[in-house]
Amino acid sequence: MAKLKWAAFPYPNKAFDYSGPKLAKAWDKLHAGDQEPYPDAARISALLNANPKLGKAADTARTADALADAWRAYHAGEFELAHAAGDALGPLGAVVACKAMGIHATYLIDDPKEKLKRFELVSERADDALKSLPNQVNTNYFRAFALGRYSQLISIAKALSGGLAGKVKESLDITLKLAPKHAEAHLALATYHAEIVAKVGSMIASLTYGAKAATAEEHLKTAQKLAADVPVVWLETGNVLLLLYGDKREDDAAIAYAKAGKLKPIEAMQALDASAAKAQIE
Repeated sequence: MAKLKWAAFPYPNKAFDYSGPKLAKAWDKLHAGDQEPYPDAARISALLNANPKLGKAADTARTADALADAWRAYHAGEFELAHAAGDALGPLGAVVACKAMGIHATYLIDDPKEKLKRFELVSERADDALKSLPNQVNTNYFRAFALGRYSQLISIAKALSGGLAGKVKESLDITLKLAPKHAEAHLALATYHAEIVAKVGSMIASLTYGAKAATAEEHLKTAQKLAADVPVVWLETGNVLLLLYGDKREDDAAIAYAKAGKLKPIEAMQALDASAAKAQIE
């Protein structure tokens, strides 16, 4: 496969430096949206115990340090470095590798064909990692994330007929079973319901797919309670409201976008989400 090109993160910020102990101190805020556990030796040990074939207990400290460095790169917007570092760790680094490529593809790749390829790569990586560690919360989530973004690019109609939407729902349900407070999974489920309702209408959406506007709004409200300070919550709130109601809720969507844009980003993804929200109302 040809070497992938990585567009540079456009909003470098010294505040996104989480070197040394700063990463652990900021971790809960950095991961308020996805509930990813801090990658210390205890976490690595737990993963190795779940599947001893992945390595030996003696490797835990070194692996934990490498994984933490991958996350430092990710939060700073060094997506290529974060992806490579996560990739080198195999299933143990799948989450950061998936997130780095997934967020980069969402915001920093323009070519639709290239986006499709990246999201396909993310879903394949997640599938491979889940064979070794099926209960990793965010491996399940990023499988859904990648398939969802892929579905949006090929059209929701094709995604429904091809069974992709069902796979998205399956992975999101697993994510929330493992981590009920996963705000980004709640947002993704809100989008899932909204996309189907918008495409086929409320009656068919409900009868055929179990998708409802009211359920979408419930997931939005849950995400808002769980992670009100995270820009993506309000960005996706605006997106879902427009999907479901169009011009009827345009003002409410604009309020949500404004909330996202006013939040101060503390890392790269938040900066990209806030910028995307501002672009919706400029």
